[in-house]
Amino acid sequence: MKKILFVFAIAAAFAACNSAETTATVNTDSIAAAAKADSLAKVAAMPAKVDSTVKAVDSLTKKVDSVIKK
Repeated sequence: MKKILFVFAIAAAFAACNSAETTATVNTDSIAAAAKADSLAKVAAMPAKVDSTVKAVDSLTKKVDSVIKK
């Protein structure tokens, strides 16, 4: 009887270790997926930032030109 309990205890220990590794892998994967989603959102917002930067440079160029003409 003690041998069977010992075998069950070892099996339970292996099962606990295996499930802990699986949970850690899932958490790491979900963190990586969230990071990818954040980086994709930044890339998607990039054209708007470029456009606003171009407009700001154009505006500054016009101001400089107007100052030079005076």
